[in-house]
Amino acid sequence: MTRPAKIGATAALPRLSGWSVAEGRDALVKTYKFANFADAFAWMTRIALVAEKLDHHPEWFNVYSRVEVTLSTHDAGGVTELDVTLAKAMDEAAKA
Repeated sequence: MTRPAKIGATAALPRLSGWSVAEGRDALVKTYKFANFADAFAWMTRIALVAEKLDHHPEWFNVYSRVEVTLSTHDAGGVTELDVTLAKAMDEAAKA
């Protein structure tokens, strides 16, 4: 499978809501807050299935109801369309 080319976090940012550019690297970051641990973990499970289908896996950190996400395509050296696609899927799943 051909991997997408790097577009950069700055170019991706206007297409996303609530995301920021990571400090010191070409990556996107966002923190999601849920009502409790079960809701956070359920969201992570839904996103894990999406990530597997995309063959693109997030960096994330979970404490109780909070999930901190960093997206970057490591083999491209920065943000690609895969990151935008996964970010949009995360946002949609968080609305549910």
